[in-house]
Amino acid sequence: MAGDEQVVNPWLPQSRRPGDTNGKPRQSVQGMPAGLSGPGTPQGAGVPRPERALPVARPRLGDGRSWWWLGVHGGAGVSTLERTVPGGRDAERAWPSAPENQPVVLVARSSAHGLGAAQSAAQQWASRMVTGVDLLGLVVVADAPGRRPRLLRNRVLLVSGAVPRLWEIPWVEPWRLGEPHLPKECVSLAHDLARLTQPM
Repeated sequence: MAGDEQVVNPWLPQSRRPGDTNGKPRQSVQGMPAGLSGPGTPQGAGVPRPERALPVARPRLGDGRSWWWLGVHGGAGVSTLERTVPGGRDAERAWPSAPENQPVVLVARSSAHGLGAAQSAAQQWASRMVTGVDLLGLVVVADAPGRRPRLLRNRVLLVSGAVPRLWEIPWVEPWRLGEPHLPKECVSLAHDLARLTQPM
């Protein structure tokens, strides 16, 4: 950002400014400027419930994989991420349900529709409409090549304040052509998710 311009994020308390970590160590994640990560747990009171909400799935047995990819709309890119980043499983557009907390990563395209769906899913989590979920963050997959319009860049910043972490995956032309390719951003994503889901 140029100069001293401040981004005011309505998802965060007014007393918290970008860069203020409230005495906690700063988490720097690929695609996410340090200090702009959102809450690590749902806030509950005060967070409005979204008009549209994703369903909650019936309890399912795990298959040994470490986290769920939750596409917040059709065509979000879950299938591609599942093939590219080992360790995740497609949640089939429904919040997973299980006796113990399930690690979940939201996935959305960087279009206005995709980011709107991501915001609704984040509100659903933040307002405690879903339980038994350990939300790891949001992956935003580019919906087109080239620089993102300012309106969409600002929307990503807004939504990033509602989730613990943000990863951004650029346009990958080989994916469009059906070719396997692992961009460096997916390597960082895989590393972060492996670290976040390893047993304590």
